[in-house]
Amino acid sequence: MTLPESVDAWRMVSARRSFEGTLPVAAMSRLCEMLASADGSVRFGLDFGRDELGISYVDVRAEASLSLICQRSLESFLLPVAVSARLGLIRLESEEAGLPPDCEPLLVPENGRLNPADVIEDELMLVLPLIPVNPDSRIPDEVTGPEPEDFSADQGRSENPFAVLRKLKQ
Repeated sequence: MTLPESVDAWRMVSARRSFEGTLPVAAMSRLCEMLASADGSVRFGLDFGRDELGISYVDVRAEASLSLICQRSLESFLLPVAVSARLGLIRLESEEAGLPPDCEPLLVPENGRLNPADVIEDELMLVLPLIPVNPDSRIPDEVTGPEPEDFSADQGRSENPFAVLRKLKQ
């Protein structure tokens, strides 16, 4: 199923509409700015509805393997990410207080138009680590140097750094 470029959020809620499919990572320009490569695709699912309290929502699910640059080794690696979030659709910021605790707010414009691909992209950007580090990487020995030696109790005393000044003063 192709994902529409824009939908009327309130009509989607009334119709309890669902979308599933895949999107190329390259189609998400803001996300691509944070990645090492725009290769791959995102499997997604969007489910619009209304809960038992009458709150309009969209459930967002997305899975992808995203290429990031490890900040430890400066090499690219694939990070598998999975998103599962419920977004409460609100018209005004003041409505945020009425959302349940497990529901994140999504402010819908006055015209009710929502870009589903942007919603998926936003959620993927939120799960990216601030500082990506490949869990399989380690710092090279030439960067860290040799391991420090253990100091025994009697070696624990170091020379006074001002001893040189004392000798100069004499």
